[in-house]
Amino acid sequence: MSATLSPTLPLNKTKRTPTNWVMLGLAILVAVVMAAPFLLLVLNAFKTGTDYSTNGPLAWPTTFTLDAFISYLNRVDFPRALWNSILSSTIIAFAGTALALLASYAIGIGRIRANTLITALLLIATMVPHEALIYPLFYGAQATGLLNSIWSIIIVFIILWAAYGTYILSSVMSTFPREVLEAAAIDGAGRWRILWQVVFPIVRPTLSVLVVFIFIWSWNEFYIPLILLGDPASQTVPIALSTLRGQHSIDITVINAGSLLSLIPTLVFFLLFQRTISRGVTAGAVK
Repeated sequence: MSATLSPTLPLNKTKRTPTNWVMLGLAILVAVVMAAPFLLLVLNAFKTGTDYSTNGPLAWPTTFTLDAFISYLNRVDFPRALWNSILSSTIIAFAGTALALLASYAIGIGRIRANTLITALLLIATMVPHEALIYPLFYGAQATGLLNSIWSIIIVFIILWAAYGTYILSSVMSTFPREVLEAAAIDGAGRWRILWQVVFPIVRPTLSVLVVFIFIWSWNEFYIPLILLGDPASQTVPIALSTLRGQHSIDITVINAGSLLSLIPTLVFFLLFQRTISRGVTAGAVK
């Protein structure tokens, strides 16, 4: 019994052109340049102070040691600062996004009066430098008894990031299909029901991206927390790290070790929600 063999069709392989190879090389070069500071941070965090001063920051460590990490943990209450950063950044991210959702719903879909003026004021508010706000914020926190309390920066940054989120989301809400809203209203849905059952599921990817970015931005805030959080028990990770800088001397290896420990939580957070960011960015491109 003979078997009939069907001819194998050749696979169409796309050949790389010289332009593709050039773009690939440029992409690799950009990746190396962007990763270089992080690699230097890791390299110098495992050096001794003598090794760093003798061979410089670009040399390979003679011996890998954890002395810089131990010294950093002995000088700084890192678990306390880490908890303060996680607590404040989480509350700010979710509360600021929720407040921005409510405000943008009123501006973009509710069509309140002077919505263009309100959006412009929110845009201006996001452009004001923090140095211009520090005096009223300091005296306000002092008058309300929130100075040196973690809640002082939580309240401040909820308002600041909610203004930014409202400006971003209101432009999204203004393009929301009116037919969908009218159909929900005909079915008897009120404003709150339209918000949570119609609008919220559609803008949820955008809200997820906003939560991630606000969390990272709040984690890295330095100037306002530096002024409002003078008590070491309420300091966040960036403020605790700044206390390592002495007046006449700086231990570079300890600062590198502290910076690495401070960077790891945000890096893990970003990697965990990387797919969320990708979905949120591409959600508007697919109908």
